[in-house]
Amino acid sequence: MRDLQFDDMLLFARVVELGTLSAVARERDVPVSQVSRTLSRIEKACGARLIHRSTHGLSLTPEGETFVAYCHRITSTLDELEGDFAHKAGDVRGTVKVAASTIVAAYQLVPSLEGLRQLHPHLRVELEVSDRLTDMARDGIDIAIRTVSALPETVVARQIGTLGRALYAAPSYLKRAGTPRHIEDLREHVLITNSHVSFLNAWPFIVKGKPMVFEADGHWRTNDTNMVATMVVQGAGIGRLATLVGDTLVQQKLVVPVLEALVDYGPVPVYAVTLSSRHRLPKIKACIDYWAAWLGKSTHTAFKK
Repeated sequence: MRDLQFDDMLLFARVVELGTLSAVARERDVPVSQVSRTLSRIEKACGARLIHRSTHGLSLTPEGETFVAYCHRITSTLDELEGDFAHKAGDVRGTVKVAASTIVAAYQLVPSLEGLRQLHPHLRVELEVSDRLTDMARDGIDIAIRTVSALPETVVARQIGTLGRALYAAPSYLKRAGTPRHIEDLREHVLITNSHVSFLNAWPFIVKGKPMVFEADGHWRTNDTNMVATMVVQGAGIGRLATLVGDTLVQQKLVVPVLEALVDYGPVPVYAVTLSSRHRLPKIKACIDYWAAWLGKSTHTAFKK
């Protein structure tokens, strides 16, 4: 085993995370045969089969489970060592993989990137954009931007802002279908909902000081929050958007608020989440510090600390 190199452990960990040799080969821009040979060499050095290969994919043997755990520990320690030396040299560098929803990525993270580059020119950011929660360890995520309140004990979360949501529709839709005046009027309208994140379809209101929830049954559904915004702008119906998006579209006169006086904007905390084993890495800390400051200065009323 002493003949193994750090890169061997990095490769093995990525094979496990991505689930296929071809995915690792594409990531490294090398032939699949080279990845396969490296895997065989690792197994020979360990004196045990680490991965079962079949037509159904890859699966770890008990020895493989043990080996990948040590790979994560060793590579994490190497990251910390590199980060510590970079920090002492006053230089933050490396690649940070960030997971975020399509809305947060498009309207907050992307506009912030140039400022981050100017502050840390040797830092690289890879965005993993999806409305679904990611498995940070499996997907190699360094930072996940999340609004959920329940988080596992294996992560460290820092609040970097808040996020509110409200109802919007395009003027063309309201001209065609009329403007709802009461919550029950929504049942007569075309609604746009999220097909994968069910809690986003529980639309909260406050009526005479009391909270109530309208369960939206979408005529049109999508798994992408950015697509909800696109459908609203195109006049497909009424949708619930993050106000950081909706307020911008209102300023552009592309949409107008719906039931504005009754909607419970329900601002929820936005967290930068990291694995507990990695949250002190300088490159990760530098990104979180920057985004906390940047989002805190945001002019969007719904995404402030």
